[in-house]
Amino acid sequence: MRLGVVGGTFDPVHLGHLAMAEEARVQLVLDRVMFLPAGQPWMKDGKPLSPAEDRVQMLRLAIASNPHFQICLEEVNRPGPTYTVDTLQKLMEELRPETRIFFIVGQDAMQDFHRWKEPLKVLDLCTLVVVERLGHAAVDVSEIVGGVPAAKDKVVMSMPPMGISSTEVRRRAAAAVSLRYHVPDAVAEYIEEQGLYRDLCPQRFKARV
Repeated sequence: MRLGVVGGTFDPVHLGHLAMAEEARVQLVLDRVMFLPAGQPWMKDGKPLSPAEDRVQMLRLAIASNPHFQICLEEVNRPGPTYTVDTLQKLMEELRPETRIFFIVGQDAMQDFHRWKEPLKVLDLCTLVVVERLGHAAVDVSEIVGGVPAAKDKVVMSMPPMGISSTEVRRRAAAAVSLRYHVPDAVAEYIEEQGLYRDLCPQRFKARV
């Protein structure tokens, strides 16, 4: 089985996440794509994060119509800081031996790849798929993993960058600005019903043309 794994806080999940996952599924001929919401990511320690139950529920609403998508609660259910290498190891223990994992990350995350826990082991456990992100300089993946013998088997996926971010969605929600075409309608309704992000200090919203 070819399994795609998309990690992130998903605070909230937005259309860019969904488009990235679907493009990965098509380009890499994946059988399934698993969304992996973070519990307490160590690299974002101290930064405000919505409760896990809200982030998971928004994900459930967002992927409900795609039979190829699913959610893994491994990191949400694990206490303390979470690390990609530990999650990948656990998944490999639970999945069939012939399963090949494609771990999908935005190129911005690769800037800090050297700071990940056991980055070389991460590369042993999965095929790393790096997706372009709008507004970020291209990352030379070969330079990052060049010292790893298995690096030649790693993948860089090219797809149109998406100009949507969770930060922008939170800012719009805090400013009571429409979230249409930024997140699925069901997610926008959930954010409104639960009053998520209202307690954030919104920057002055400036319309773009």
